[in-house]
Amino acid sequence: MMKGSELWVMINSKDRITTPQTTIIVTNFILGTGILTLPRAATEQVKTPDIWLTVILGGIVTMIAGLIIVKLSQRFPEKTFYQYSQEIVGKWISKLLGFLMVGYFMVLGGFHARSLAEVTGYLLLEGTPKWAIIMPFMWASLYLIRGGINPIARIFEIILPVTVILFLLVAFMSIKIFEIDNLRPVLGSGITPVLKGVKTTALAFTGPEIMLLIVAFMKEPQKAGKAVLVGITIPLFIYVITVVMVIGALSVDGVVTRTWPTLDLIRSFELTGLIFERFDSLLLVVWIMQMFTSFNVNHYAASLGLSQLFQKNAHPFMYGVLPVIYLISMIPRNINDVFKLGDMVGNASLILFGFLPLLLLIISKVKGRKYETNL
Repeated sequence: MMKGSELWVMINSKDRITTPQTTIIVTNFILGTGILTLPRAATEQVKTPDIWLTVILGGIVTMIAGLIIVKLSQRFPEKTFYQYSQEIVGKWISKLLGFLMVGYFMVLGGFHARSLAEVTGYLLLEGTPKWAIIMPFMWASLYLIRGGINPIARIFEIILPVTVILFLLVAFMSIKIFEIDNLRPVLGSGITPVLKGVKTTALAFTGPEIMLLIVAFMKEPQKAGKAVLVGITIPLFIYVITVVMVIGALSVDGVVTRTWPTLDLIRSFELTGLIFERFDSLLLVVWIMQMFTSFNVNHYAASLGLSQLFQKNAHPFMYGVLPVIYLISMIPRNINDVFKLGDMVGNASLILFGFLPLLLLIISKVKGRKYETNL
């Protein structure tokens, strides 16, 4: 028997989120380092101005993967992946998959924390130790997730509109240095370069995997497909605007030589006569909020996973996960190592959430038919 305090690990009937809240969680989880790094990463692969086409294709691929994840989770109402995977592949394999997923969320959380420290230290708090930047970030996340999925969803509802409005405001202010010729010719080198960059851009949409967990918390799980599609479409819209504005202003050759091309774009123009003449700090505020939401989802997903795998109260795991994530964030020695860590996590997500959910969905359907036949 589980103690009363341990019932938190189960799906509480009161701990439900609406379809719009689910959409917002998916959107916030996706938006993160991609805003700053996607133009450079995609340009290195594509090497043509057609990066915006690659971003759209990457978004479509992610939508397909998201729908597969939703279909899998909908077959097991009110259960997270950590719980229902045992019914598909058995106890021991499900435990292994569960721990792999927990490890993924912790490493991704470490990547987000370190990325935040690198950019903040570079632009705002030069000379500040990385631990002094990361620690308050982590404790704020701990405070939020202790209340469960509802407080997370409510704070995300506040952050996302602010992010979208400020981002669009700052992005379109750069129109004065935008050159449409930098985006021409369209498909001048054919479709092959566009296809080469699909993997890179698809990895920038990492995030729909959270549906493996939060479908169980939805008031209307039958609408999870709609939620994940809209949740991916919003970042797709923002990413397309980002790459179009960055490439249009800096050109393909100018982007590949910059670590943070989006920030360089915002820093390359001034608007005199306004309260603010430089807008890079405004963009950074938006980005920090998004990094917090992305980290927060990782923190919550890893803690929930450990609590359900061990059938224990989640609160000790919320504390215990933090030092592990902090140590992971300190592994990269420099910014290049940070990008390598991001690539590693992206490749892991391709395997864990690109192929595995489809395989488990097929197995669950085959098992379901066998069960019905035996009846």
